[in-house]
This record gives sequence, C-alpha cells and structure tokens, in this order.
Amino acid sequence: MKVILGTKIGMTQIIGKDGVVTPVTILQAGPCTVTQTKSIDTDGYSAVQVAFDQGKNLSKAVTGHVKKSGKEIKPKYIREFRVDEVPEEVILGSEFTVANFELGDKVEVTGISKGKGFAGTIKRHNFNESRNTHGFKGHIREVGSIGSMYPQKVFKGKKMPGRMGHDQVTVKNLVVAYINAENNLLGLRGAVPGPKKGLIVVRGKE
Repeated sequence: MKVILGTKIGMTQIIGKDGVVTPVTILQAGPCTVTQTKSIDTDGYSAVQVAFDQGKNLSKAVTGHVKKSGKEIKPKYIREFRVDEVPEEVILGSEFTVANFELGDKVEVTGISKGKGFAGTIKRHNFNESRNTHGFKGHIREVGSIGSMYPQKVFKGKKMPGRMGHDQVTVKNLVVAYINAENNLLGLRGAVPGPKKGLIVVRGKE
C-alpha cells in the first residue's frame, strides 16, 4: 500500500543530473504503524488504520487500542484508509515508510489549509471595491445588495464575509521527486496544502 502520514517541513529545490531545478515540498513522513485492520465481516467495510508521530497524555482507551499492535507507541495522529481488500502483508504492528514510494509516482495529498480568520468579500471572494469618487460615502468595501425582490430572502451559498481558510483540501497528481529513507523524508513536486508542521495524508496510486 502506498499510503503514509507526514508533517510539512517546508519548501526547497533539488537539482537533477541534467541540471534541471525542481521546486519540492519536503515532508517528514512516517514510519506509520498499523494499529488495526478492518474487514467487511467484522466492521462492514475494509480499512487499514495507522498511527503516526509522538504524542503525550493519551487516554486509557487509546493506549489500550494501540497496545494491540505489539509496539510501545504513543501516537499523536491515528487515521484510517479504506481499501477494497486489506493486503496480506499488512498486519498489526507492520510499518509504512517512504520506501514504499518510488521516484515519479503520482500521489494525492490531503491537509488542512492555512486559516486566515474572519475576512471580507474582497479578500475572501476576490470582489472589487466600490467607486471611491467625489460624493461617494466611502463604503468602498461593503458587500452591497445581497437579497432579492422575491422570495425576499438571502439564498444559501451567497458569497459573503466569513471565516476564510482552515478547510480540508485535497490536491491530486503531485509527483514524488525526492526520497530519503534514512531520515524518513519525502519530497513532492507541487503545492501541498497547510502550514508548516501540519498533518499531511499522502495516498499513492497503485
């Protein structure tokens, strides 16, 4: 399975043997320990649950759950990946590392985008300012009319001020451009959502 959890370190660039410079985002990815496998017979669906990073102050429920893997771990993150059928080599206690990936693999990554706080329509939806000419009252950043004559209400989905960012974002078709198995580093060519140290879920195409 080409799946792994990681945290975003930052961006850099690598120079290939042909002299081509490639911008990459470096992730601290894995190793991820398998803490549970689910099947259709027992759970109603097939999935693989993995744990990643070092946490603290785990509840007794989580501590007892991860103890079944046979390894002394205190995971900060636990996520599961749905599959059609759990591979035979995936058992409790096995690990997913960056060695499962190859250079040139296309992957999709999921993360939480950067939070921007409460924002107006100009920043949030790229609206234009109103005229700032002689005689104008100066409300150049207001939304303007938001309702209708009939049915005299504001429709759902109307572009208005509100919280901007901090949404789950998935980016597809990123390319694996760098692998360092010794230090558990994975370099992806393309934009990876989220801030530094944010959790990133990487799924490869089998």
